[in-house]
Amino acid sequence: MTDHLTLLQMNDSHGYLEQHPELFWAGDRAEYRMAGGYARIAALIEEVRDARRERVLAFDCGDTIHGTYPAVRSEGEALVPILNALGFDAMTAHWEFAYGPEQFQKVARDLDYPVLAINCYDATTNDLVFPPYTICETDELQVGVIGIAATIVDKVMPPSFSKGLRFSLGSAELPGYVARLRDDERVDLVVVVSHLGFPQEVKLAREVDGIDVLLSGHTHNRLFDPALVNNTIIIQSGCHGSFLGRLDLTVENRRVKRFNHVLIIVGETVRPDPGVEEMVEKVMDPHRECLSRVVGETRTGLNRNTVLEATMDNLLLQALLSATGADMAFSNGWRYGAPVPPGPVTVNDLWNIIPVNPPVSMVEITGRELRVMMEENLDRTFARDPYNQMGGYVKRCMGVNLYCKLENPPGFRIQEFFAGGKRLDPDAVYRAAFVTGQGVPANYGKNREDLDLRAVEALERYLAGGPASADLRGSVVAI
Repeated sequence: MTDHLTLLQMNDSHGYLEQHPELFWAGDRAEYRMAGGYARIAALIEEVRDARRERVLAFDCGDTIHGTYPAVRSEGEALVPILNALGFDAMTAHWEFAYGPEQFQKVARDLDYPVLAINCYDATTNDLVFPPYTICETDELQVGVIGIAATIVDKVMPPSFSKGLRFSLGSAELPGYVARLRDDERVDLVVVVSHLGFPQEVKLAREVDGIDVLLSGHTHNRLFDPALVNNTIIIQSGCHGSFLGRLDLTVENRRVKRFNHVLIIVGETVRPDPGVEEMVEKVMDPHRECLSRVVGETRTGLNRNTVLEATMDNLLLQALLSATGADMAFSNGWRYGAPVPPGPVTVNDLWNIIPVNPPVSMVEITGRELRVMMEENLDRTFARDPYNQMGGYVKRCMGVNLYCKLENPPGFRIQEFFAGGKRLDPDAVYRAAFVTGQGVPANYGKNREDLDLRAVEALERYLAGGPASADLRGSVVAI
């Protein structure tokens, strides 16, 4: 018997309710075009459902209810009615924990579909906090769906994200759940909805048999073609809601026999769903006047689409140095943040750049500590074993220059290190500005101080000084 199923995937939308600029590569240059918006995503999902009645399942791989001003302001709650209107069948999580586990569980209870995680445990009782799996039925198939949340929540994120929780990788638990669904529940297909990141998920698929489809998240990969690993089809669909993944499956005897994949660009030609558009307007209207205010101008297109250094973070770091007079500045290697094309910069852009809006902080740090800190960060980004990769992109730096051999073993990647144009002195003490504990972790430096100044305000002050440029400077160079 031949059956058919269509899977739709959204991942890493980061609360981008509306259409926004997105970066697209065009040969030797980057282009900025408008994309995304939940009303357009809703329209695309509904179009597929209308064409393939009772044969469509839609999933969200997480990083959904955090990342923009309205999302953060409401601690994720403003998005709930809209997400329910999109009608996903299940999701997993990462930045959802940013509001604290209790608030996220409150949001999860209000969703019409389950949050799944085989690897999120109550630290006291060792019980699972969320269901590990669900079974979705179409008119022809039973589909077992397993969720894996981001493993890094209690490892590199602020402690408040994981208070009372612990997170495993999920690799030890996954085979048992696959077997339960296949052998006991007798499902036709097994789908994993994951937020581990593409490198870890490829390794996971190699190790665990019996996964038909793995929907990947976290690393913002635009997979125009699926990865096929150990008979597992892996897709990931960009970020910011600018893309929607579609996977059409032909199933025979509980196995995928054929598949077709399309990475759909959620572009301006997609007509928004009127009902969802109205819901988005209701969320946005109270904030429009504030968020639309122009605070300055950028001569450089701002984005986070490059791994070693990014123009968006250079603007942030320039603002930190301007505000503090520090020797150097650091911020986390975030991936999210919709691009800002050259031209006016609004308050909304600033909140997209750094929605957590942390205080600007200062620390005294030795050259020796700086080198160890950056070696640690490079290994967390480029570890040979994907399971040891623990973050976003390379920590963003200004006031330093690192020349690195990325293929070298841990602790030996940095070939040369300069601070203020001079070779790093291991015994010297440098004044560093930073934002968040991921900029300069708590185990580095001394005399840490949070200033009475937050990141968004620092950016606004800096841009008030006139048109800004934030070109790449070669702060971290692979050699």
